[in-house]
Amino acid sequence: MTKIYKFIALILVSFNCLPQTSHAQDDIDQILKGSLKDANYLLEGYMTPMMNSIGTGLNYGWYNTAKVHKTLGVDLTISASLVYIPAADKFYSVDNNKLEQVSLISYDGKQVSPTGMGSVPTIFGPDKTPTYEHTETGETFNGPPGLDLKDAIKVNALPVPIYNLGIGLPKGFDLKIRFAPTLTTGDSKFSLFGLGVMHDVKQYIPGIKALPFDLSGFVGYTNMKAEQKIDATAGQNQKAEVSFSSTTIQALISKKIAVLTVYGGVGYNLAKSNLAMKGTYDLDDDGTPEATDPVNLDFSTSGVRATGGIRLKLAVFTFHGDYTLSKYNTLNAGFGINVR
Repeated sequence: MTKIYKFIALILVSFNCLPQTSHAQDDIDQILKGSLKDANYLLEGYMTPMMNSIGTGLNYGWYNTAKVHKTLGVDLTISASLVYIPAADKFYSVDNNKLEQVSLISYDGKQVSPTGMGSVPTIFGPDKTPTYEHTETGETFNGPPGLDLKDAIKVNALPVPIYNLGIGLPKGFDLKIRFAPTLTTGDSKFSLFGLGVMHDVKQYIPGIKALPFDLSGFVGYTNMKAEQKIDATAGQNQKAEVSFSSTTIQALISKKIAVLTVYGGVGYNLAKSNLAMKGTYDLDDDGTPEATDPVNLDFSTSGVRATGGIRLKLAVFTFHGDYTLSKYNTLNAGFGINVR
């Protein structure tokens, strides 16, 4: 197998996050030559930060005001979120007692005992390779290094671009849509769909309906899928797949002052994702495929969030920026066309 690492980079490249990387692709391939239990254990630790940060990033960029459109009012907003990666997400622990056919023996000059534990880079960690050993043969090999995110894009954050189309509906509802049809480029496929609903709740609260601010509730859901064919030496129907399902529920408030709108929100994020390798594979290079669908990993992250931001509107054009405090702190900025 020669394209597994390239597929992982493809997920980032699909968001215009990173240039194509020249890291050795065989590092992950070597891990897959151990038991499938070992492969799934090591890949889960390596990939968790990326899967969770992308899933979280899909929950941002939905709104820049709590004021709903008038019926059939529309806006088209394009934004990009920088999802900051916590220091704790740059490394993960490898416990040799949980491995069957490989063991971690060293990283960055530090030796690890056959029954010990060690920290190694996740995909967002430093560009240094841990060293593993096949316990049956004694053969050593390098595990995958990190992409060194800060060095690659000059900031320790993952960019996630997004766009929304908003449409005003009767009774104080806004419908927000995100959509990208299935795009096929070479051996890759990508699709995205999202739906959000914002509703004016101020109208139901006696005593504050006439006060000069807007108050709304919001719920949004985004689903994204990507697929990459894998070129292996033996096997059939080989491909890697990722899918993300992200949900956010929030209470929003905003206040317009001339051409400026100050807005904020509190709520809850939930993101689930899956990484899978489909097809049959020759893991020991003997010419005979012996593994079917060798990798199938589920990831999830959730937590509360609090957002504060400001929007500038000039005629029908809007410019906004906000910052969210959550497990993955996020800076969001964008522009749009708004006709109420």
